[in-house]
Amino acid sequence: MKFLSKLILIDIMGWKIVNDFPDLKKYIIIAAPHTSWQDFPIAIMAKFIKSAKVNYIGKASLFKPPFGFLFRWLGGSPVDRSKSNDRVKAIIDLFDSHEQYVLGMSPEGTRKKVEKWKTGFYYIAKGAKVPIAMATLDFKRKEIKISEPFYPTNDMEADFKYFHQYFDGVEGKKPNLV
Repeated sequence: MKFLSKLILIDIMGWKIVNDFPDLKKYIIIAAPHTSWQDFPIAIMAKFIKSAKVNYIGKASLFKPPFGFLFRWLGGSPVDRSKSNDRVKAIIDLFDSHEQYVLGMSPEGTRKKVEKWKTGFYYIAKGAKVPIAMATLDFKRKEIKISEPFYPTNDMEADFKYFHQYFDGVEGKKPNLV
């Protein structure tokens, strides 16, 4: 898959990946902006190219036949968004129960335009005591730029300001949704 992903993403589509994924056993990586279905295959190809074992969560309907097995093979776990359970705690438990676990998330939580990001990834990182890395999905520059790990502080407002600065100027597939 590494060869095929590199052929498609880098050689044919002309994308580049700046930096490697952090060499840590556990962390969260947030990828933004998330404005199109095309973000998913690009992120998956980047993970294969860099041999990164990144997991993700997705709406439960994606994991049903006939393609559910594929989403699981790609590192996915279903989440039932109709139930009001404590997903943050459940994901912290995933980190606690694995020796190695990396979770990729969209801080927007949707492909639609949002006024502010969801905070779940932040509370998961704090609860699991893991850092947050950031990855741009910059369609204008055709670039995925991966940050160094960032350890959340006790100042959520300052931390989110730091995250937003990292993504400042990054253009999603549909710039009007950023």
